[in-house]
Amino acid sequence: MDQERNAEQLRSRVIEALRTCYDPEIPVNIYELGLIYDVEVDLSGEVRIRMTLTSPGCPVAGTLPLEVEAKVGDVEGVTGASVEVVWDPVWNPEMMSDAARLELGLM
Repeated sequence: MDQERNAEQLRSRVIEALRTCYDPEIPVNIYELGLIYDVEVDLSGEVRIRMTLTSPGCPVAGTLPLEVEAKVGDVEGVTGASVEVVWDPVWNPEMMSDAARLELGLM
C-alpha cells in the first residue's frame, strides 16, 4: 500500500515536471496542451511516458522528447525515465485542457 501511494505521489511530481516543458511555438505547457498521453510509474520509480507532438513536422521533434526525459529523470525518486513519441491518436486542439484553451483565448 505504501509503495502504491509513493508511486502515485511520484507520478504527481512527474506531472509537475512535465508542466515546466513548453512547445516553443505555443505559450502553454505540454501537459495542458494534451501532448502527454500516458504517464506510468512503477513501484521501483521507473517512469514511462507516451506523448505526441502537434505535428510530425514539429520543429522540436528531435529535442522536446529528450527535454521531457531529462526533466522527468531529474525528479526526486525517479530511477529511470523513457519517452515514446506516438502519432495515434493524432493530436488536435480538442485535447487541450480548459486551462490551455483559456490561456490561448479559445474559450
